[in-house]
Amino acid sequence: MSENTTLDAFLSGGLKLRQARAGHRSGTDAILLASVTPPGTDGLILDVGAGSGAVGLAAAVHAPSSRVGLIERDPLACALSRENIAFNQFDARARVFELDLASGLDRRKSGLIDESAQLILTNPPFYERGRVRITPDSAKANAHIASMPLSEWTRHCLALLAPGGFFSMIHRAEALGECLAAVSGRLGAVRILPVFSRPSEPAIRIILGGVKGSKAPMSLRPALALQDANGAVSDIARKLGGGALLQDLVGPFF
Repeated sequence: MSENTTLDAFLSGGLKLRQARAGHRSGTDAILLASVTPPGTDGLILDVGAGSGAVGLAAAVHAPSSRVGLIERDPLACALSRENIAFNQFDARARVFELDLASGLDRRKSGLIDESAQLILTNPPFYERGRVRITPDSAKANAHIASMPLSEWTRHCLALLAPGGFFSMIHRAEALGECLAAVSGRLGAVRILPVFSRPSEPAIRIILGGVKGSKAPMSLRPALALQDANGAVSDIARKLGGGALLQDLVGPFF
């Protein structure tokens, strides 16, 4: 497998991940999403649609008392996740759940219990089948093309989240309306953080979070720019890439 993969450093080398050389590769989105993790999390964190485990294992670094589950259906990605768990010496704290998220039977057989997670992080496939051209790269297509509507994906995620638990997803900025519809009536205290390439340009991503069972109102958080006006990496992006938490840079997300 190694000749078809690369070993990449994240969080200033605090996390090293084996990733497929071709196809979908984790990067900025994964680091942004994992950075919302409250460091005091001491229960179960689930990374849903985990790929090779970037989000969940970065969350494990951020919250050293947590346990982490990586939910993924692609066998190659699952094999990479298992290798990454072992390489980063997370064997006692992390495991892979190779299953179909939509199958309650699969989840139960794997040992996943509904309402057991303290935090769920998800970077769902961004595009609907039939609305974009599908790449012939099957691994990349599986990562980018949704197998179900976002509302269903979110519903299955939230079935695993404990009451009072935190949920967060990252998505395309233009999908904000769809994201809000997916969590409507299911989450409260919803937070939306726009992410820009440069301050003068439209947002490219949103990070959405919320609390299961909360009745608190929605809030819009201060925007985050990945580059400055000249195109250089912004100070905040550099710090997040180095392992800083979002809460230390723009205030608590949850």
